[in-house]
Amino acid sequence: MTTSRLPNPAKLVPELGAVGAALFKAAANGSVPQATIGLVQLRAGQIVANTYLTMLHTGNLRKAGVTEERITAVASWRDAPYFTGAERAALALVDAVLTANPSGERVPDELYAEASAHYDDKALATLCMAIGQVCFFLPLALIGRPLPGVAPAEQWRD
Repeated sequence: MTTSRLPNPAKLVPELGAVGAALFKAAANGSVPQATIGLVQLRAGQIVANTYLTMLHTGNLRKAGVTEERITAVASWRDAPYFTGAERAALALVDAVLTANPSGERVPDELYAEASAHYDDKALATLCMAIGQVCFFLPLALIGRPLPGVAPAEQWRD
């Protein structure tokens, strides 16, 4: 594919820029390390099997200086030795939120307790916002199919 399905959504719906900026600001409030936010967002892209989001967040993590071992291991984070307890709790949260649980609750009390052992209330709310931020853009990524590896201003068809 050499073009996205949609024209630039920010031109079609100008309010998108303000909403996106507010979500980025909320997720970058400093209560959770940016590397953790990036790992969570990469994992979200992997879970929904979207190449655009996976490449976008992989590139962002590289620019932030995250090692290739850590980036590569996000897909198999549960048995990878590269993550802190706090990062594991954050990755478990995004897995729980985005993966159906046929036996019941997606975020059980045990997972919440583990996450709250690593993060205070503001940081937990920020992790929720970081997951929400990437989820906000999921429909555009899945339906509009922007081009992986192409700059945001150049990825949408005219």
